[in-house]
Amino acid sequence: MPFTALNSRMVEARIGPGQRMFSQRGAMLAYRGEVAFTPNIQGGQGGVGSMIGRRIAGEATPLMTVEGTGTVMFGHGGHHVHVVDLTGETLYVEADRLLAFDGSLQQGTMFMGSQGGVMGMVRGQVTGQGLFTTTLKGVGSAAVMAHGGVIELPITPQRPVHVDPQAYVAHRGDVRNKLSTALGWRDMVGRGSGEAFQLELSGQGTVYVQASEEKL
Repeated sequence: MPFTALNSRMVEARIGPGQRMFSQRGAMLAYRGEVAFTPNIQGGQGGVGSMIGRRIAGEATPLMTVEGTGTVMFGHGGHHVHVVDLTGETLYVEADRLLAFDGSLQQGTMFMGSQGGVMGMVRGQVTGQGLFTTTLKGVGSAAVMAHGGVIELPITPQRPVHVDPQAYVAHRGDVRNKLSTALGWRDMVGRGSGEAFQLELSGQGTVYVQASEEKL
């Protein structure tokens, strides 16, 4: 059930018999048809294991299960919404940035340290983002939220991408991440405005970057 952009801050999804989707609680703006919304206590499509992992991770953003026949409009807090279409790969996204996603996608939780080692753990402490991140895998669509819109930057083995950790929204593909410092002599003497930390993403995939460094 692909999402249709109504404007930069709202999307609409059509749902039919036998289908379901998940959304953040409070993300439903309006709907048409016979649609039911119920609190989800099993961590989305990932089941109880996903729920436990999300709670341990501090990523237990409340979800709603959406079922029935009709169309549903989603948005939250006036944030910009960006739709990511998956064709079998895995999307890695901070839980509080997920607006809604297809029930066909398998949801899980990944410890960022498993990709970045010690630096992955440092990333969580320094950036204020969780040590864990939510994963969505399969064929389907996910709507993510960001400040000021999102751009997609390709990541290739020859051209890694460096991102301000606060501007990071999500990434997908076969990508590794690590936190690197970018302190130069100007920073040491209190001059200049260079960012102290950068998130380096390498491999093959795409990273989604928001236009603002503010948190949601």
